[in-house]
Amino acid sequence: MQIASPRAAGARRASGVALFSGGYRPFFLLAALWSAIAVPVWLAAYVHGYAPAAMPAMTWHAHEMIYGYALATVTGFLLTAIPNWTGRLPLSGARLAALAGLWLAGRLALLASAHIGAMAAALVDLAFSATLMAAVARELVAGRSLRNLPMVAALGLLFTGNLLVHLQALDIAYTAALGNRLGIATLVALIALVGGRIVPSFTRNWLARMKPQQPMPASPSKLDAACLVAVVAGLVAWVAAPEHSVTFVLLIVAGGAAATRLSRWRGLATLREPLLVVLHAGYAWLAFGLAFLGLNGFFAWLPPSAGLHALTVGAVGTMTLAVMTRASLGHSGRPLRAGAGTVAIYGLVTAAAVLRLAAPLTGAQAVVVTSLAGLAWSAAFGLFALLYAPMLLQKRGQDPFSAKASGTRQGS
Repeated sequence: MQIASPRAAGARRASGVALFSGGYRPFFLLAALWSAIAVPVWLAAYVHGYAPAAMPAMTWHAHEMIYGYALATVTGFLLTAIPNWTGRLPLSGARLAALAGLWLAGRLALLASAHIGAMAAALVDLAFSATLMAAVARELVAGRSLRNLPMVAALGLLFTGNLLVHLQALDIAYTAALGNRLGIATLVALIALVGGRIVPSFTRNWLARMKPQQPMPASPSKLDAACLVAVVAGLVAWVAAPEHSVTFVLLIVAGGAAATRLSRWRGLATLREPLLVVLHAGYAWLAFGLAFLGLNGFFAWLPPSAGLHALTVGAVGTMTLAVMTRASLGHSGRPLRAGAGTVAIYGLVTAAAVLRLAAPLTGAQAVVVTSLAGLAWSAAFGLFALLYAPMLLQKRGQDPFSAKASGTRQGS
């Protein structure tokens, strides 16, 4: 499941618009731009008390981070990885442009939902999720990559979660909180699964080249499978019964299981390689967020949203930026190097997670600290869009990506 591996033979073509030559190009760029824009919109609603759509501001914020930004990054990952899994040509050209346009239409429809109605907004937004699920299923079945069909199931869960949010906007059922929990749990499970493959794999490749005499990350084993089951069990319990004491126990176990996996991957040996360190950091946020969510349920150190933001801002935010930067470099034909700009992106998203977690501890200054966290988040994704747009918008090998932006450290 290595997204940075070479594409299937014959998959690269010089014709057509570069932006629509590979799934990572439009969706990573759109995800970054929307993430940078949507958080300030939410902050304005948070401070001034207005709703940016025909749903409560908090619900819109959660929905757009899960089913807007995060789903776009999942889409970019899948559309780039699938050709490697199937040996088929990637989705590109007019079909890719139409899919990206459908995602963008969903974002605009939600913003205009107070004018066009909640039903119209729901139909447009859900159309993207349904179309993506059908396209991914078709490619995997046609390419006989049946072992990766669980990705279709994950997309189905995201579709279901999205639908549950819209049902509340339509006054049909009070299911928005359940829908957003289901979306977050699915994203966290994907990080546990995919991160559990790429983090040790990329680390092993880099260590074999840079420090061949060093111990290598542990190979996948039954322990890894058991730890992954523990994470999924904790997430399922949290979706179904977020306030139950059994759920808190399962979440603590899940956090410990994720930490156990991470401890076997030789993260400390990668400290001088930012492209690897950030992957380990993203998985560390996953372990911490799960454990903190469970412990906070028992001891109520902070509001419940604190543990939630450790998973979303910390784990999802860090891991998506780690994958977006690495995949954009590798698939555009650039050396895997993280320079000052990319390191700044990683620092900003880390600052956003820490500030958002600390905001409830700051008393009267909580609004200010929350705003600073949001600005750091927007700056991270805005900087990604600024630095990586040249390579995403131009053809492989022709995009002008300066040494200052790409940096000098060699990755894995």
